[in-house]
Amino acid sequence: MQIAVTSQDRKVITEHAGKCRKFWIYELEKGVLVGKRLVELSMQQSLHASPQQLAEPLAGINILITGGMGAALHDRLMQSGILPVITSEEDPDTAVAALLANELQRLPVYRQHHEYSH
Repeated sequence: MQIAVTSQDRKVITEHAGKCRKFWIYELEKGVLVGKRLVELSMQQSLHASPQQLAEPLAGINILITGGMGAALHDRLMQSGILPVITSEEDPDTAVAALLANELQRLPVYRQHHEYSH
């Protein structure tokens, strides 16, 4: 299993998952962390710029942890079989450990509602 965490500055979990280009990828085998690596995407590979499919460096992820994402990206990840997790936790290692312990504080996805007047 692979967990991706948005971290534009490589230190904290960042918002705007669609525009993020740096991700920590945590590799797990049988629930045990066996590796962590940094993946950097080009501008064209960002989730926002490639709406049809995930860029190759993210293609194998099962979970995406982020500080924020829009409803469209959230729904797209769900349809692709990827669990999107929005959290206020800022430390990537702490967030992954808390997620695995089922203790990570999750935030709801922001859904913008449009009202039209005629």
